[in-house]
Amino acid sequence: MISIEDMSILVVDDMKSMRLTIRKMLKNLNIGGQLTFAGDGREGLEALGEVSCDLAIIDWNMPVMNGIEMLENIRSNKKLRDMPVIMVTAEAEREVVSEVAESEIDGYLLKPLTLSSLDTRIKNVIERVNNPDPATIHQLNARELEEKEDFQGAIDEIRQALTYKPSASRLLRRLGLLHFRIRKNKIAVKCLLKAVSVNRHDVISRVHLGDYFLKKDDLEKAGQYCLEILLLSDRYLDKAFDLAGKLLRRDHRQLALNIFTRIISRSKKSNAARERVIDFCLDNNEYDFPQELLDQSIKENPSNYDMIYKAAVVSQEAGEWEKALALFINVDSHVRGHVDAKFHIAKIYYMNRKILQADDYLNQILRIDPKNEEAIALRREI
Repeated sequence: MISIEDMSILVVDDMKSMRLTIRKMLKNLNIGGQLTFAGDGREGLEALGEVSCDLAIIDWNMPVMNGIEMLENIRSNKKLRDMPVIMVTAEAEREVVSEVAESEIDGYLLKPLTLSSLDTRIKNVIERVNNPDPATIHQLNARELEEKEDFQGAIDEIRQALTYKPSASRLLRRLGLLHFRIRKNKIAVKCLLKAVSVNRHDVISRVHLGDYFLKKDDLEKAGQYCLEILLLSDRYLDKAFDLAGKLLRRDHRQLALNIFTRIISRSKKSNAARERVIDFCLDNNEYDFPQELLDQSIKENPSNYDMIYKAAVVSQEAGEWEKALALFINVDSHVRGHVDAKFHIAKIYYMNRKILQADDYLNQILRIDPKNEEAIALRREI
């Protein structure tokens, strides 16, 4: 039994002022006998390797290792995994934390913290640890049986837990994953679908469904679940990008582009995500979508001449010669000594039989780079 007054608490937050605030609040509430502090998730894990703690209060948004990454490390460690964890988050981050709450967090607190909310949350969490309900006991039994590879026994325990909490998506998901272990895939999928139906924020069940259909090579279904995941979470952007790439290469163009669009809107660094999507599409002979993205980028930042040059190349590949020429000239007039832009201008002028203009740009190139082989070859052709 954990004593509220005497328990050992780990507080992890990158802001010293916040750590001091929580310490003062705990003292005023007469909660905790021993307090340990850490400035990020990695320091927190190191502290847990040295000190036994009854409870961890972890901030989500931290450098080096954030709260969710720390939580994942705790839950994957047999010595630490049963320690209750309370996550502290700002209102704007609530969506991220509510996603993981379905599987791992014992409770979470919204900033700004109040004495009342901290007191209530800690006491509720410790009460559940000291006096676990029947569903929790069956869950723990199931975990023990699963680790012994008694999957049917674990399934029976989860079914017992569901008699107490029939609409718990966490339990339904666990039941589905256990059925995957015994290769009863149809039942597993039904369980995961049920989990999603009772909890529209259940990202993790959707991830498992997407993985299942991807393994079955049903890319369309996997893609639809990917779109649903991206509506709820930004934790799976790289995974979504890989799937969109497969869809594009397998001629599921529109679904791939929908996923790429959602990746860009979800990404914290949307410009970098957009450039990554543009480069991938161009490498796979998709030009219309990159043109749209490039036009959008140029509109947002008309002095990004790298993007303007890339837009010119894409327009040229698409056969839009006038647009390409205008963009190349824009780059040439603002970026001194841009040999590639000058060469493209020369080629387009030559193609349009404007020999003097083409020759002028080739001369400019050769003054910058007298041994430029492409310029020399085109001049010979002229």
